[in-house]
Amino acid sequence: MKYYFYRIRLREDVERTPAFWRSVRSPYDVHGMVWRVFSDGARKDRDFIYRLEMQESSPVIYAVSTADPVDRDGIWAVERKEYAPVLRTGQRLGFSLRANPIRAKRDDDGRQHRHDVVMDAKVLLEQSGCPPDVMLSQAALVQKEGLSWLTSRAETAGFAVDEEMVRADGYQKHRFKKPRGKTWMSISTIDFAGVLTVTDPDRFEQTLYGGMGPAKSFGCGLLLIRPV
Repeated sequence: MKYYFYRIRLREDVERTPAFWRSVRSPYDVHGMVWRVFSDGARKDRDFIYRLEMQESSPVIYAVSTADPVDRDGIWAVERKEYAPVLRTGQRLGFSLRANPIRAKRDDDGRQHRHDVVMDAKVLLEQSGCPPDVMLSQAALVQKEGLSWLTSRAETAGFAVDEEMVRADGYQKHRFKKPRGKTWMSISTIDFAGVLTVTDPDRFEQTLYGGMGPAKSFGCGLLLIRPV
């Protein structure tokens, strides 16, 4: 199966159209916009991972997929290249990742709940009676808990990280409703950047194609790499 890497940019004439910006006001709007580009109407399962970046106030979608996007609305400029990275054990790569780090816990009734690792750590510290003057700052919690989440999944994903070589920041909480929905949804994201070492090329290749962590439908999990 062939995988492709895409850079999908908004056309300049569309970028100046207020109607476009009114249509993408929430993460769910963005989710729908990207799904429309990659779905042919018949496919029901997501077969792509993506990340949305704002570059000079214009959206750019980076994506990995086995199927070509379809510009139904005539608003995108699509660049494609075959994605077949050559990997080897011990290889060092620069990386960037936007992820939705969560911690799964069960309540007293045995039901599983997903908790944002940063807020979960903050609540636990407060419940332990940690004095405010020694409480870690939010930036420090993001770095500590984000790295803990990443390192706990790195081996399965086929790589290793040196904690001194990775930065975790850009923490954001996103809250939104589905169209006509009554229930609020929320996800939190952390941006990781640094250097990793490939430990298992086969597993790492699958991570590059399949992504890391939950919330992939909302632009999380795509691991971007570069030589160092």
